[in-house]
Amino acid sequence: MIWTDPGVWSGFVFIFACFKSDVKKIASIILLLFVQVFYAQSEAAEKKAVEKIINDAAKAFDRGEYEKSLSLSSKALVRAFRLDDDYLIAHSYNAIGVVYDEFSESKRAIEFYKKALHYAENIDNDVLKDFINSNIGSVYYYSKIDVRKGIEYYKKSLYYATKSNDSSQIAYAKMNITAACFYLGHFSEGIVYLNEVKGFIERKGQPESKLSYYGLLGLYNTHETKNPAIAEGYYRKALEIGQRNNMMSFMANTYDNYIAHLEKYRNFRQADSLRKIYKKINDSIYLENRPGDLDDTAMQIELDEYKAQLVKIENANEAQQKKIRDSRIISVLFGILLLFLLTMVYMLYKNNIFRKKINAELTKANEELRAAKEIAEQNSQLKTQFISTVSHELRTPLYGVIGITDMILDEHKELVNNEQLNSLKFSANYLLDLVNDILQMNKMEDKRTVLEEIDFSLQEEILTIRNSLQFLADNNGNTFSTVIDPNIPERIKGDELRLSQILVNLASNALKFTHNGHVKITARLNAFVDGKYLIDFTVEDDGIGIAKGDQEKIFEKFVQIGRKEGDYQGTGLGLAIVKRLIDLFGSSITLESAEDKGTRFAFTIAFNQADEKLIETITPEVQQHHMKLNILVVEDNKINQMVTKKIIERNGHRCSMADSGDDAIALATSEPFDIILMDINMPGMNGYETTKKMRAMGMTTPVIALTAFDKKEVTAEAVTAGINDVIVKPFEPSLLFDLIEKQLK
Repeated sequence: MIWTDPGVWSGFVFIFACFKSDVKKIASIILLLFVQVFYAQSEAAEKKAVEKIINDAAKAFDRGEYEKSLSLSSKALVRAFRLDDDYLIAHSYNAIGVVYDEFSESKRAIEFYKKALHYAENIDNDVLKDFINSNIGSVYYYSKIDVRKGIEYYKKSLYYATKSNDSSQIAYAKMNITAACFYLGHFSEGIVYLNEVKGFIERKGQPESKLSYYGLLGLYNTHETKNPAIAEGYYRKALEIGQRNNMMSFMANTYDNYIAHLEKYRNFRQADSLRKIYKKINDSIYLENRPGDLDDTAMQIELDEYKAQLVKIENANEAQQKKIRDSRIISVLFGILLLFLLTMVYMLYKNNIFRKKINAELTKANEELRAAKEIAEQNSQLKTQFISTVSHELRTPLYGVIGITDMILDEHKELVNNEQLNSLKFSANYLLDLVNDILQMNKMEDKRTVLEEIDFSLQEEILTIRNSLQFLADNNGNTFSTVIDPNIPERIKGDELRLSQILVNLASNALKFTHNGHVKITARLNAFVDGKYLIDFTVEDDGIGIAKGDQEKIFEKFVQIGRKEGDYQGTGLGLAIVKRLIDLFGSSITLESAEDKGTRFAFTIAFNQADEKLIETITPEVQQHHMKLNILVVEDNKINQMVTKKIIERNGHRCSMADSGDDAIALATSEPFDIILMDINMPGMNGYETTKKMRAMGMTTPVIALTAFDKKEVTAEAVTAGINDVIVKPFEPSLLFDLIEKQLK
């Protein structure tokens, strides 16, 4: 270890200077003036007595009477606590820490030093703070507990030495920092502090400080500049100072560093010669400093006993301090009670006025908030009504456009590849998708979307999605495949429609932005936990990909990324709907993508087990109804009449038309019908009222509502009116006949 002066002067010695602290004024309305003066004089005398005990403890320590030193320091601590004097308490704790430090009880030494520092920080005495911080730093450094922490305390010591303008202590603190930095190998940092003390050491330095200074310079030139000649010159200069002043302990450390230097530069003969001298010095120091009759084991026992005594002292002091605090609190309470009561009365008066003012403002604010809430609710309702009405008014003509287009294509096969006709159908379908997306987003924002639990076949659902999107894959030259884990049950329970919306949106996006590539939907069973099937879904493609900077915002509404001329003109709602639906399932979606390499979406959804009774009754194939049906269509729109009639007749059934509810009732009473297709939104008597009248007349013919409104908006009222099922226009003909088949079973 590198020995430096502050380790001796401020690390392992007592602070002997006496600092008079101001006598605390004791205020009491029942004590006479002469009692106060007498008490103050007695307190001053007691402080001097405690300071003398601490000085006696220091002298005992210097003589090697460590047990006596510790005993005196403990007595001083008890009396310092009685005086409630932070300076004397700090001084006493520091003295106790020095004894433990001497016996390498580093942990206990640090504990007492830190207690000393705690009380020292309560007073304005920078010299005391300087010494205590230096002592703590020395324990961390010399015991090699934490050299870096030792440097921190040395720097605090330097701060207080600088504040007290003590040149000697400033020099010692800087050399302490230098020694610790050199130990860590931080020579460039340490030499800065050493250079700063050069002038003071050469002019006013004591022999001890000069010996340490030149020893550190030798060490610096040994390891940093690697100049052996200069280093040896500094070592010899340090040893000359030590020999001249009989400083054996300091010389031992310098010899140690000098020998290491000679061995480093392979001068083994001189190193062996110096080692013999070094051994003699070490032996003489040991014999000189060894306590006469003190047995180490016995001393350790005494230290342990004093530990217990100190704990008792501190506990007693804490109890005493509590009593003092309680007494002070009572005195203060008596002194301020009247003022407090007067203040409270005044505050109550002011608070009452303030409360009335605040209540009036809050009442006004509440009224404004209530009005704003009502306006917001009205606006939300108007928005919902507006979207619902617009969607209805758009779906009605779209039903006609799509239906007539299909009729033309069906009747004129030569127009199957007609660009204008296909563009018309595409535009109509696109507009229909737009309406559906806006409706879906509006419902989710209004929190009107609720998951349904129905039994369905995941395999059939994914196959249906693939078949419905195959035309899009063919248009862009893509291969479109699906992979379904065979471990997934034949039927599961969950919201089939919402799952379909998610997969259709993701797959259609992939197909639209991939050209001459591959798109794949995968479903794999992850686990079966607590009666739920956790199924992992992925939709991946090798298309244009998504830039890293755009990946966070693609799930926002109306955001469109990577659109190029001729690309699909979407609404930017598809992925926003996907994310909200997956959130509704209590899951989350992940995205992996790279530009020109492709995109992969993944999510996991939990499904319940399907009902066993339903599984047993389900047959693999739906029996088709081959009878020629007599169907009544109730529709006020002529174009829609034509489209619906064509769909029915094209499938081999007979169709009768009614323009109004009254006409429908008249026809239904004049001849039997197998099924009635009822428009809801009709002038005069609407579809609900017409059906109610039919049911009131005893008609049991199944009624399927044809409506351009959202299905969930009309289902409840339709059931109340006696309508059996609802289908939304425009619709796929196959879906209509599936519903008819279902009602006729």
